[in-house]
This record gives sequence, structure tokens and C-alpha cells, in this order.
Amino acid sequence: MKSVIIGTGSYIPQIVQSNENFSSQRFYTEGQELIDKPTEEITQKFQEITGIYERRYAKQEFNTSDIGFIAAKRAIEDSKIDPETIDQIIFAHNFGDVRKHTMQTDVLPALASRVKHQLRIKNPHCVAYDLLFGCPGWVQGLIQADSFFKAGTAGTALVISGETLSRVVDPFDRDSMIFADGAGACVLKYEDGESGILSTNSCSHTLDEAYYLHLGKSNFPESDPRIRYIKMNGRKVYEYALTHVPSAMKECLDKANISIEKVKKVFIHQANEKLDEGVIKRFYRLYQIKEIPEGIMPMSVHELGNSSVATIPTLLDRVLKGELSEHKLNKGDVILLASVGAGMNINAVCYRV
Repeated sequence: MKSVIIGTGSYIPQIVQSNENFSSQRFYTEGQELIDKPTEEITQKFQEITGIYERRYAKQEFNTSDIGFIAAKRAIEDSKIDPETIDQIIFAHNFGDVRKHTMQTDVLPALASRVKHQLRIKNPHCVAYDLLFGCPGWVQGLIQADSFFKAGTAGTALVISGETLSRVVDPFDRDSMIFADGAGACVLKYEDGESGILSTNSCSHTLDEAYYLHLGKSNFPESDPRIRYIKMNGRKVYEYALTHVPSAMKECLDKANISIEKVKKVFIHQANEKLDEGVIKRFYRLYQIKEIPEGIMPMSVHELGNSSVATIPTLLDRVLKGELSEHKLNKGDVILLASVGAGMNINAVCYRV
């Protein structure tokens, strides 16, 4: 018996925010000093480091639970199951619903409960709950559902991710250009066969690393200090990911007793281009391999930005649906999913398609 993804779905918001859209924006340092450089120069340097030239923002009328519902509905339709047979609905996010032009997070009721309500599922034994685990939240949802399956307490789970980070970023902080909105989902079922989750791995580092991402005041000198925005120590996050993610991926693959040569694709959290390239290089070096296989790592960060929990499921959905022509998966292919984010948390899943 294995936990098998039998359906996927995603929602890519329609509003495109290009780097040029920031042309009139002023940026300040953490010390609230104006960065006295042309915005074009700032955005150009940003693109060189991250690879991001545009990102997607949700329309005003859509909250995180709404776009999560759309992705979930598409995953259910793809799986062709009766929603009433779902045992668990797990919604991975970090900020709940944040209405446009507000900064108050709304998690009452839980986003998973909201989605179950929107799906009109009557079954009281379909348990709906949220999961906060930073950017690796959706992958952790897979790991958690897999554990419940193995314990015999569930057999079908709807694992959703969603975030509207555009509503919790400080527009005066250069890091705000990294973040984006999006949602992804899958239906996971415990069944016989060769396909499914082969192994998992999770880690949390909190001694020095816990506050690498946190909520803090705006960089703008005249801002209200009582209002908090997502803040990131980019250098520390970068170093942490390069140090710990490759080894976590290796541990996961070794648990599955799978040779690295058999890995067809590696789906890494779309944080930024340089970071992901660095992680994949170090991962292969752990196996004394210097030449990275061509086409091993699908990427969407360039045009979709970093949508936190949603980057891996949206990317996976697009590849499975044939929307990225240069990346294809066939029955029996082995893939790795790996993510890193606030906490600081890391996880990985080895999966056979």
C-alpha cells in the first residue's frame, strides 16, 4: 500500500505584476534609509539574483481560501472521486485569509473548513484542518496524510496549499518583489500498486534559525510601527538552504533505496533561481556527480514568483497536465519534491509516478 496522487489542480492568479510595475516605487533599508539608486537598477539586480521578471497577484475579490477552493475543486475533478469519500482536508498556508487593503489575518474558521463548506461536503467524518509549516507546508501535508494512512485512520486526503503574499508584504522593502500569490492541491489515496510515496524526510532548525523569516515593521520611516509585514533575512535563508536542503534530499532518496540516476525530475520550492540551482548542484555533488542532468529541475519562479506553499503543487500540476512542453513525466518515473522555509523547516518526498 502506498499514498498515491490520483488528481491535481492549481490556480494561477490573473494579475501579472512585472518588474517594470515597480518603476515608481521607492525602496528603503531595514534601518529605514532611502536606497538612493534608480529603481530600474534595483529591479535589474533583483532579476539577476532571483531570475524573477514577473509574478502573479490575486484579484481583490479572491482570498486565500477562495483560490485554494478552486485548486481543490480542480484536483477533485481530475481524480474523479466523490468528495463525500474524502477523510481529511489539509490546507497548508501561513497567513490565512487577508482581505485586500487590510493586514489582519483571518483563520476563523480554518481555511480547510471554509473549503469543505464551499465544496458542500456533508460527511462529518471528513476532518478539515490547517497546517502552518512555512513554505514547505504543502509537502508536509503530503507527509502528514501519508502518516495517517499508515496508521489506518484515513484513506483519502485532499491536500491544499494557498497564499496571497501580495497582501502581507512591505512595498518599501526590496524583498517584497520576490513574493506572489497562488494555490495548488492534490487528492492523495492509499492503495495498492507500484506508484506512490516511497519515502519522506522532515527537519526543523530553530536554535539560531527560527526568526530568519518573521513579521516586522515597514522599512518606510513614516510607517505605523504597529502594523507588521513579512520580513526575511535573505542572506541567512540562502545560506541555510544551501547547507541543509541537499542533505535532507539525500536522506530522503537513500531511505527509498533509489539510485540518484533513476530520479527523473526534482521539484524544488521556487524561492529564487540562483538558490534552486545551488541546491541542485550541491545535491548531486553529495553523490560525487558534477554534471547535472539536463532538464532535471522544472522551474516557474521566473514568471510566477515565490508563492510559498503553492510553488511545488502548481509546478507539479502544470508538468502532469503537459503545460510545460520541455518537461514530461511517465508512469514509473521517480521524482523528488523538496522545500524550505520559515521555521526554519525543510522536507522532502520521494515519489514514483
